[in-house]
Amino acid sequence: MGPKAERVLGAVQQRQEDNVSAYGQFGPYRDQIGYDPIGQTMSGIAMVTGEEGMPPIRAGVPIIDRTTALHSAIGILAALYERNISGEGQTIDVCLADSGYSLTEIPITAYHGAGTEPQRGVTDSAPSGMYPCKDGWVLISAGDQHHWARVCGALGKPEWEKDPRFTTRRERSKHAEAINEAMRELMGTMTMKDAIAHFTRHDVVAAPVNTIAQAAQDSHPWERRAMVEVPDFLAGTIAVSGDFWHFGRTPAVVGSTPKVGEHNEDVLGGLLGYSKDEIAKLYANDVIGNWDHYDTVPG
Repeated sequence: MGPKAERVLGAVQQRQEDNVSAYGQFGPYRDQIGYDPIGQTMSGIAMVTGEEGMPPIRAGVPIIDRTTALHSAIGILAALYERNISGEGQTIDVCLADSGYSLTEIPITAYHGAGTEPQRGVTDSAPSGMYPCKDGWVLISAGDQHHWARVCGALGKPEWEKDPRFTTRRERSKHAEAINEAMRELMGTMTMKDAIAHFTRHDVVAAPVNTIAQAAQDSHPWERRAMVEVPDFLAGTIAVSGDFWHFGRTPAVVGSTPKVGEHNEDVLGGLLGYSKDEIAKLYANDVIGNWDHYDTVPG
């Protein structure tokens, strides 16, 4: 066996194969196809989103695709670590449906254990929700017991701290409408910016409910590099997801998405030892390609 064949065989033995599908490599629906929405619907996400009486509601962004990608990446990293121990590769099975169930774990656990089904749009932790302001909406999340005194201060109702209707989370749930009405009355007099500043001064969790335009204009994702601009062979530059992990010593570098076949020579020549002539034959016989249909798109 020649050195090139040994390299190829070694690469095959240590190969990690990541299978990402709609329903997985085993299970009752393994032969069916699907995309992001199937994870949202079969897991119950679409029926716990929105208000009671509304039709099922899908998230406006591909939450299942993104979650599945994270599960896949974590699985690959774990398999690579295991390969350092065993010296062998293995297959990894990840699917969209499983990702949906990972997100509805809490309500499914409640149903499985006690038969409790969640009501859409109902929370037992008032005040907790999105409240209208003069120019938009603001999220308030202050349902835990230690938040209540702060909420009373923010509402200008210190007497509510000792009011028997509100002394426990259970009682506040029973009288949630009184709390929410006070919240709406106060928030209706404020802009989003003023409301967030007011509740933040009282150490109550408050955040803007942004439109996409407002989210894009916020300084947070750009300072934190959650969004970055990178070169693009069509547009010149394009905004993409950035580095969501900030290493203290080895910062991540976000680059452009490679074209099809962009790294053929690096892998075949540098890793597997193919000569330039051998790689050229692979191109000639259509074994590999380096085309990209976007190159032909006008403009």
